[in-house]
Amino acid sequence: MTLLLGFVFVLFLTALLFLLRLYLVVNSGSNQPPGARGHVAVLVVGGSGGHTTEIMRLMESLSAAYTPRHYVIADTDRMSEEKIVTFESSKPQSHSDLQFTISRIPRSREVHQSWSSSVVSTLTALSYSLPLVFRLRPDMVLCNGPGTCVPLCVAGLLLGILGMKKVQIVYVESICRVQTLSLTGRILYPVSDYFFVQWSSLRDKYPKAVFLGRLV
Repeated sequence: MTLLLGFVFVLFLTALLFLLRLYLVVNSGSNQPPGARGHVAVLVVGGSGGHTTEIMRLMESLSAAYTPRHYVIADTDRMSEEKIVTFESSKPQSHSDLQFTISRIPRSREVHQSWSSSVVSTLTALSYSLPLVFRLRPDMVLCNGPGTCVPLCVAGLLLGILGMKKVQIVYVESICRVQTLSLTGRILYPVSDYFFVQWSSLRDKYPKAVFLGRLV
């Protein structure tokens, strides 16, 4: 009985320290915005259903300081890679030497997938995201809603929790979300360093959100 109580206490203490570390990481954002101090290695999450099109529009507004650019898409996404390559090929010749990569991970959740099976597929996606993010060590994760971004953001947070690197999470809610956040938005809202919405009605509901009008 004493051994069991000791084990439970250790688990409780470990969980408490983990949550404390997570709180410190989430609330230790830089005083300077991304790109203010030189190049920013950015991990960009694409997705089907218009997510990649919107994220490419966002990328058009970013300066050359955001390099290298590491794009991550789901392994079942057949259209995003072409859009990314087309976008990168259209960049000015002076930017031609700037690095970009495209990686694929398993999709964490398919449309209409059951919640029980989603847990398994998300854990599988996380197992691919962890080594990828730990290898790339981006300064920032930029995403706008595909479920694929959740395990990638978790991996980025873990880099900070382990004291290896602070990775800023920048989330832009889809223009389609007018009154409520998407499921991905609700998950990432508490842990994002910058959380942008494109409708004032969402800004009024979520005080942490930043409203700058239509971004895409």
